Amino acid sequence: MKGGFHPFHLVSPSPWPLLLSVSTFSLMVGFYVWMSSMGSVLMVLGVFSVMLSLFCWLRDVIRESTYQGCHTMRVMKGLRLGIVMFIISEVMFFFSIFFGVFFLSLNPDVVLGSSYPPVGIQPLNYMGVPFLNTMILLSSGVTVTWCHHGIMSGNKHHSVLGLTITVVLGVLFVMFQFEEYYESSYTIADSVCGSLFYMSTGFHGIHVMLGTVMLIVSLVRLTMNHFSSIHNLGFEMSAWYWHFVSVVWLCFSLSIYWWGSWDIILM
Repeated sequence: MKGGFHPFHLVSPSPWPLLLSVSTFSLMVGFYVWMSSMGSVLMVLGVFSVMLSLFCWLRDVIRESTYQGCHTMRVMKGLRLGIVMFIISEVMFFFSIFFGVFFLSLNPDVVLGSSYPPVGIQPLNYMGVPFLNTMILLSSGVTVTWCHHGIMSGNKHHSVLGLTITVVLGVLFVMFQFEEYYESSYTIADSVCGSLFYMSTGFHGIHVMLGTVMLIVSLVRLTMNHFSSIHNLGFEMSAWYWHFVSVVWLCFSLSIYWWGSWDIILM
């Protein structure tokens, strides 16, 4: 410290956080414009700018950690604390959704026909696509753990294979989720039940897509030999986030699908 050396990383000025924020805002506005049937140009430009900003930002972070040696043990400790705090904030977000689901299901208003799901809403069978997606995410948790063990033991073949299977399972989950939306008998406009269902599963789907992107980046870095048994923080944080997403979906499958399908169960 006396000579000006310290174990911390002072991040150099970067335009990517600001550009990513502006791009994300443009994407949301473009999505609204597209949903209002006023064209999709702004949304397409938003998607492109988000992907470009994210790529450039990740490129700089990977360069700092892998090639410049900026991520010391003290820095990695701070990054671990940061991802833990981020996951805790996500837990609080989903807790508010679960609170709404259980509040309405245990205290159904007369406007809903004094029942939950409301009168006229045909709930989805929890033994269909929801159960399949549950098995997919639980299996992906096993394969990402297999990849982690492969990295820690220096077995590149097992780690690449495990992470590839995890990415494929994440993509399959999103595909089945969209198929479920397409086949659903109600929409987001069908009472508070439809609003809660699409808002909760939609936000979770966004988190799955984000986690899949994180795992794809880790897979590319893994094939480029960026990770070792003592230097794998990028993958480690991605795996933590993926396990969090899997646990949230397990809670969704119990509360929204199973709890909300009692009329099917009792038939």
